[in-house]
Amino acid sequence: MKIISNILWIIFGGLILSLLWALVGVILCVTVFGIPFGMQCFKFANLMLFPFGREVVYGDGTVSFLFNVLWLIFFGFNLALWSLLIGCFWCVTIVGIPIGIQVIKFSKLALMPFGTKII
Repeated sequence: MKIISNILWIIFGGLILSLLWALVGVILCVTVFGIPFGMQCFKFANLMLFPFGREVVYGDGTVSFLFNVLWLIFFGFNLALWSLLIGCFWCVTIVGIPIGIQVIKFSKLALMPFGTKII
């Protein structure tokens, strides 16, 4: 079921989203200050490609907290809000509920991506 879900995800926009996240990661890696943020975008791109069957494990740490605060101010709040709205939109139909749940998972990750691991 995970394979079928991932294939449908890629067909219905997952590939485009993954490529866009990778592009933003490359753009952010142009500056030294943007490299940690670009690496988080690559983490998003990887998760956007095959989200079904993967889990996000949240960690902690002082440096992660500081970067998460900067991420939240500049990128995270808008990304999380839009992901939450799109996830709720997908959950309107029964067929879209699995996709909506994955998008809501992205919303949670968009708030605090530093210190997380994708399993």
